[in-house]
Amino acid sequence: MTVLVTVRVDTSKNTGASLLVPVGISTPHQTPVSFDVKGGTWRLAGESATGQMAAVITPLGDGPVVLDYLFQNGGAQYPETMFVPRQTRFTRAADALVEDIRSLVDGTENGHTLIEKIVNAVAEKFTYGHPVIRFNDGFEEIPYLSCGLTEGSCVDINTYLIACLRAAGIEAGYVYGYFFPEEKNGSCDDGHCWVVTRHDGEVREWDIAHHLKLGTREICCGLNPKPGQRVAVAHSMGLSFPALGIVETKLLGEPAWAGADGTLRKAELDIRCEQDGEAAVA
Repeated sequence: MTVLVTVRVDTSKNTGASLLVPVGISTPHQTPVSFDVKGGTWRLAGESATGQMAAVITPLGDGPVVLDYLFQNGGAQYPETMFVPRQTRFTRAADALVEDIRSLVDGTENGHTLIEKIVNAVAEKFTYGHPVIRFNDGFEEIPYLSCGLTEGSCVDINTYLIACLRAAGIEAGYVYGYFFPEEKNGSCDDGHCWVVTRHDGEVREWDIAHHLKLGTREICCGLNPKPGQRVAVAHSMGLSFPALGIVETKLLGEPAWAGADGTLRKAELDIRCEQDGEAAVA
């Protein structure tokens, strides 16, 4: 089975910037087999810590830039660099958070049980939403959330989860891609992310945000608790692209306009998915 993801980027408001676009990553579920660009010229730029490559696209004319990702079912393992801990302001745990995690680690001998405890403890701290100000804005580390519920998107929730897991010494990686809900018949509004853990060679995937959206805080491992189709395009947080002057941007997920000052600006997108030539519904 193949999955074709088409992303149309509105260039009407562009003022000479280039697009920075992830080109897809392999997972145990899918392999990217082609990446095509229409409406622009492009080259590749490398991320300095993870080795990921991204397309730098210069639009041609006033029409949209159209990106086609083709994925094939089945693949290799998640990229090894995804599990390598790095000290950035998006992954570094505050001392108070580390102390909180130690209380879960103490007395828990089974690694998989510990992972489940941490995942469910994180779920108890969040309510799903898209806050204007994120819980870690303005911090150089991931702060400890002591009590009450914090509003957060999948990005916010998984930022906290990654910091907690790594504070416990657990191999964990952050994956960004697209999720196409069954009810939207092959379209989505924006990107989605999830977390992957690895313990004793066993890989498990976690999507707290989808569980919260479905009204449950009892989190189970596995993808797609919410019916739909997903693909992965990039991984990790705190990414740097030296050729573009970009230093420790939070993530590379959806196409974004790359400014001359090294900042990224949100692009207006239309995102569609076809499965074997038909709109994806499962």
